[in-house]
Amino acid sequence: MGIHDIIEGKKQWRAHMARVKALPPDYQIVYKEMQRYFFKVGPVALADGSLLTGVVDFFEEGVAAGKGVLELIGNDVAAFSDDLIKDSPTYADIYQERISTKPGTAEE
Repeated sequence: MGIHDIIEGKKQWRAHMARVKALPPDYQIVYKEMQRYFFKVGPVALADGSLLTGVVDFFEEGVAAGKGVLELIGNDVAAFSDDLIKDSPTYADIYQERISTKPGTAEE
């Protein structure tokens, strides 16, 4: 990863966060809670950026339709977040697989 990639990544992240800040306050709160949860759980799909971008797209559609955030996702934010990543491996899953191998064997 070169300096150009880092700069481009920062530009994309700032544009993404500008979209989040344009959402109504209730949507922003839920987005930030979801983001915090995803950063904690560590789904591998988070690295490519499509997960959080998809959430913002979904929220923008909800705002345009005049719906509240809880109308879109339901009352359980954690369950909705879990549903989004249920088929995505997490870094914790990968780590667990590594340590569950037999002692004395090396996976390269």
